[in-house]
Amino acid sequence: MSSSARSKELVVHPELPVPVEIHPVRGARRLRLRFDERRGVLKLTCPIRTSRRNAMAWAVEQRDWVDAQIADVLPGEPFAPGATIPIDGRETRLIWTAGESRIPGLADGALRCGGPESMVPRRVETFLTRLAIDTLSCETAAVAAAAGVSPRSVTVGDANARWGSCSAERRIRYSWRLILAPPPARRYVVAHEVAHLVHLDHGPAFRKLEKRLFAELFEGDVDTARTLLRAVGPRLKRIGRGG
Repeated sequence: MSSSARSKELVVHPELPVPVEIHPVRGARRLRLRFDERRGVLKLTCPIRTSRRNAMAWAVEQRDWVDAQIADVLPGEPFAPGATIPIDGRETRLIWTAGESRIPGLADGALRCGGPESMVPRRVETFLTRLAIDTLSCETAAVAAAAGVSPRSVTVGDANARWGSCSAERRIRYSWRLILAPPPARRYVVAHEVAHLVHLDHGPAFRKLEKRLFAELFEGDVDTARTLLRAVGPRLKRIGRGG
């Protein structure tokens, strides 16, 4: 048995949804992570001299990617009439009636849509995307004003592994799926990306600003909001898929 095989270790971390099997490998030059669907574990390969603490800290930083991998192997929740999906964190039933307006509308805990049934998924996603850009643009503007900065643009997309990003050109991009999340989880991402307008790293100054912006604007604890997003994230990434 090789020395690398003998040193394999299975670790359970509170911030990761599945166990991590650490594989120190002689000759490895960087950290690599792979999800073993059959066994339900993350396989973390690392250089032989990497400490377990540093390897696990790196793995935790890949949480969005991990959630996306797990979401891919679980059944999707398509936008089908009668389905229930979260909008702004509240469970909402999708109701289709052919004679109603083809433009989806929220009322009384339901999202109603008319027209051909085959067009319901596309119309629902379009509605949610527009709601997301309106909501996230307003929240970003408020947080950016508090930070004394302004983004060059705010857009939404459907990146599978990231909830948000901020470029050096001050362009912020979010996943439209954040409109499905409870408000504190969504606003955590807003505070995070706006803080990147000031600090493009994740150093102490960035963390301090992120925490201050979230607390001042949303009167909450950023760590609690981050934990909430990690809890609901895998499901949010399955919604609208399949069918």
